[in-house]
Formats: sequence, structure tokens, C-alpha cells
Amino acid sequence: MSAVEVQERVQVAIDRMVRDGAEVGIQVAVVHDGDLVVDAVSGVRQAGQDVPVTSETLFYAASTAKGVAAAVAHVLVDRGELDYDLPVRDVWPEFGAHGKQDVTVRHLLLHTAGVPAPPYDTTVEDLCDWEHMCHVLAETEPWWRPGTRFGYHAQTFGFLLGEIVRRATGHSLSWWLRAAVTGPLGVEDEVHFGVPEALLDRVARQHGSTPPPPSPGSPADRAIPPAIRPGADLANRRDLLTADIISAGTMTARGVARLYAALLGHVAGVHLVSPSRLRSMAALTYEGPDEVMGVPTSWAFGFSPYRPDGVPARPGSTFGMVGSNGSAAYADIDSGVAVAVMRNNFTLDLTATTEVDRIQANHRE
Repeated sequence: MSAVEVQERVQVAIDRMVRDGAEVGIQVAVVHDGDLVVDAVSGVRQAGQDVPVTSETLFYAASTAKGVAAAVAHVLVDRGELDYDLPVRDVWPEFGAHGKQDVTVRHLLLHTAGVPAPPYDTTVEDLCDWEHMCHVLAETEPWWRPGTRFGYHAQTFGFLLGEIVRRATGHSLSWWLRAAVTGPLGVEDEVHFGVPEALLDRVARQHGSTPPPPSPGSPADRAIPPAIRPGADLANRRDLLTADIISAGTMTARGVARLYAALLGHVAGVHLVSPSRLRSMAALTYEGPDEVMGVPTSWAFGFSPYRPDGVPARPGSTFGMVGSNGSAAYADIDSGVAVAVMRNNFTLDLTATTEVDRIQANHRE
């Protein structure tokens, strides 16, 4: 199947999803061996309006941004600006209190730090206040001894990783994203943690009902306080979109697919990580229970190794991240493919990503 045929098949698939009501607006980008072979869009930026989605439309992507944050951390290690085994307390002394003195950058990337929960009364205003969040997380007690258990750090990951990067290097993680990654790739206006005010008019509006809450009193309930649980209403807030929360972000499919293609080493003139570091990033590091979410899980080095059903991948080949609104971005080392899907129907529905995977599998055959 030629690249033209792949583009056409993806376009037909997403047009059908919009027509059937499964999607409001959607972007799909696929980069194969450095070439953009799919740049497909369909639908509108906001239901009931006639402004079409374009390749430049920005979509809130929830935790898909965690993969971007992890990528920046690996780039910094590759550049000698950061060390995986740097104890957080060495650059952020107050964080070392209450049994957290042994937490390292590695623990943060592996979600084994044991600090998965902000205070249960955390508000959106609190979440948008970087200094406040870092202060309360420094004061918290760990749920387990660092490095001994795995638990998804849904709302705390970005503050923990971002603050150690800021203190260790003198620059914020968002600064490094632009300076070391998106700037050299020419997509600095397409991949963000906090959206610049000047670009807010490019952001699609999220739609959908609020996802069901976790069971009261469960670890997931404690880790994701009621006022900051993911949903369309939260994703559409101006203060949240513009805040450097880092555990979430806003992006285009084309921009983040190019970022993952560069991690694979397929963007000419841009070096992000060495081949050996790339392999270590994708290597499976954990399989077992998630102590926070209460489900079986697997994890690579800062990324999810998950790939939609129907396309088997060699363990250690696929790495990326899925967002709670069904956005996704990942790369596959063996096939040389980077894929991103952005959408504004806030449901954890990976139908579009699965369909793209199947089309890509046929293309490779």
C-alpha cells in the first residue's frame, strides 16, 4: 500500500467516525522513517459551529503529555544536564522530608516514587499554582518506600519531574521542551504543557460527559481528588490550559508525531537521544499491579508500552502515552513508525488509534 493509499484510508475512516457521531473533531498523523505519510483531519473544533479542524488545531491531550515530559527528561540525561539516579533531595532539600529522601529521577519516571496523590482538597486553582503544588508535595508522606511499588502518579508526576528539572538545570521543563526539542524540530507552536495566551484561539473545545468517579475511599479516589478529575469541563478551562501543569498538555497530532519520530532518530539534522538510550526508554521495566489504579499494568522507562489491540509488537519496541480523553501518541522502533491521534470527544475511546494501527499494519505488509 502506498503512502497516498494510507492517507486516503485513514481519511475515509475518520470521516466515517465524525459522520457516525463517534467523533466531533479529530487529527491523525503518521510519520514513517521520517516521512509524514498521514496528515488527516476531520470534523469541527466545536460542536454546533462550522470552524473545521485543521492540522494546526491544538487539542487538549491529557496524559499524552506525560510521554512528552518523559522524552524531555531523557533528552536532558543524554545531554548531561540530568542524571537518572540524582536524589531529588540533592537539589530540592525540602522534598526529602517524611521518608522521601531516597526518591530519584528514575523513580519519578518509573512511577515508583510513592507520591501519587496531592491533598484531597486540591482545587483547580491549586493545580494551576506551581509553587503551591510543589510545597504541598514536599510536605506529603509517601505511600510506600520509593522504588518498591508501582502506582500511576496521575496528577503529581509533572510537578515532581518538573521541579527537579528546574532546580537541577536552572530552567523549567517547558523551557527545555522548546529549547531542546520542539524548537529544533520546528513544532514549538504545536506541542505545549501550558498553552501561550496568543495560541488559545487555536485550541479545540472538548465535549463529552464526566467519566464515572473511582470508588469512594479507593487509592484512585485518593490520588485524583474530586475537584481536579479529568473531564471536558476541566479541559476547557482557560486557567488550566495555560498553566504549566506538565502532567497534561495541549498539542497537534502532527507536532507530537514529529517529536516521536525524532526520538527514533528519523528527523534529519536533529539529535535527541542515542540509539542505546532509545532502546532503554522503550524497554519493559515493570509488569504487575498498579497500586493506585487497582489494575494490572506494564510500564517502560517513562512511557507506556501499550499499543491498541490487533497489532502485536515486540516488547521493547513500542513506547508512548495515552490520555484520559482518548488522545494518544507513540513510536515503534521496529517499524520506524510514529503515530498520534488527537480528538475533542472526551472519552477513553481508542477506536481511531486502533484503526490507524491496522491500516499501518497493512501498509507495512
